[in-house]
Amino acid sequence: MPNNAKPLWTGTTGPRFVERAAHRHWLLGQASSLFDFFQFASFNPKGGFFTLTDEGLPNPPKAGNAGVVRELHDTTRMVHCSAVAHLLGVPGADRNVDHGMDFIWNRHRDTANGGYFWGVDDDKATNPNKLAYGHAFVILAASSAKVIGHPDADRLLGDILEVLQTRFWDKAAGATTEEYRADWSVISDYRGQNSNMHLTEALMAAFEVTGDRQLLTMAERIAELIINRHAREQGWRVAEHFNSDWSVDRDYVGDPMFRPKGTTPGHALEWSRLLVQLWELGGRAHAWMLDAAKNLFLKTVETGWNNASGGFYYTLTWNDQPDCSDLYWWPCAEGIAAAAVLGSVDGDPRFEEWYRRIWGFVSNHIIDRKHGGWIPELDANLKQVNRVFTGRPDIYHAVQACLIPLLPPNGSITRGLEGSGSISLLAGR
Repeated sequence: MPNNAKPLWTGTTGPRFVERAAHRHWLLGQASSLFDFFQFASFNPKGGFFTLTDEGLPNPPKAGNAGVVRELHDTTRMVHCSAVAHLLGVPGADRNVDHGMDFIWNRHRDTANGGYFWGVDDDKATNPNKLAYGHAFVILAASSAKVIGHPDADRLLGDILEVLQTRFWDKAAGATTEEYRADWSVISDYRGQNSNMHLTEALMAAFEVTGDRQLLTMAERIAELIINRHAREQGWRVAEHFNSDWSVDRDYVGDPMFRPKGTTPGHALEWSRLLVQLWELGGRAHAWMLDAAKNLFLKTVETGWNNASGGFYYTLTWNDQPDCSDLYWWPCAEGIAAAAVLGSVDGDPRFEEWYRRIWGFVSNHIIDRKHGGWIPELDANLKQVNRVFTGRPDIYHAVQACLIPLLPPNGSITRGLEGSGSISLLAGR
């Protein structure tokens, strides 16, 4: 089937799925199964967390390292997700929060120069670089830990926000710079949207727990630059890579995991969700945000969805043609979340149609009912491949796809769970 053919039909009759008690039970069941898969097997008794194999076992250490390398985004995402589990009442999740908070402070943190190392093993920094992407997730972890009252949350949040302001934030541009060595010497003049997108997410969470309006303003400035200026100029394509003057670099080719070439449909979907949240948190003062969220979503499902097999292409060329045609789990997770929040603020039936369609693909092809977790990569023939990821990378995207549809769109997951209580998740909004 050519990609311009009509996608697989999915009905939109009756109430939205998220308004149906049985679907809400199903979502909670999926979240619970993810916590079951990751919570205990990921715990590394020497500090931090393991990434897991397909079977849910710790990935072994690589040669030359003293133990398994823990990357900053893995540690911090597990703290965030464990805080979410704690709010849901999952027994034992508090241990992971405490374990991860200790590892961030005592192993990832650079006590000599400040900031947080990207990679550490049992006794040294394996990658001492300071990356904006990882620091954004430190803010998210600290904010989520504060929601549940962890005693070290204020210490971590205060430190990381100072690092952000003094080392990363470019006030003139309204966005973060990108990468530094351990001594804070500049690695490159590269500027990236991925780190800024996740910083937007983190700044909103930090605003919720501190009430500091400056943090929300910073998030709004990032969105203005990346989306209202650049994505709008590019016909609702989210540019990934920029020069130091924030001009778009269409020719950049970098790391296929964090800096893939071309455009990335999953990031456009992620921005679509974040813009709705940002619009709500700002009191709906910026009308362009909701308009942009809808345009990003509808453009992306039109160009990024593989109509032959289902799923989203990982990357597209600037002419909207598939570049990397493999189908990853996380763009589907972000598409589910975006469709859910858009459907909650706009009655256009296309959002519900896509919510059902994407969940259908995930249920049929991504959820691994044999081993647990979600399969991270499929090729165009829906066969599992491991070109970029090894095993089951983390819980972050998948569990948020299960929980965001259950909550109001006006805040983070932790804020929604703190405000509503997990019992009310079983009732429609």
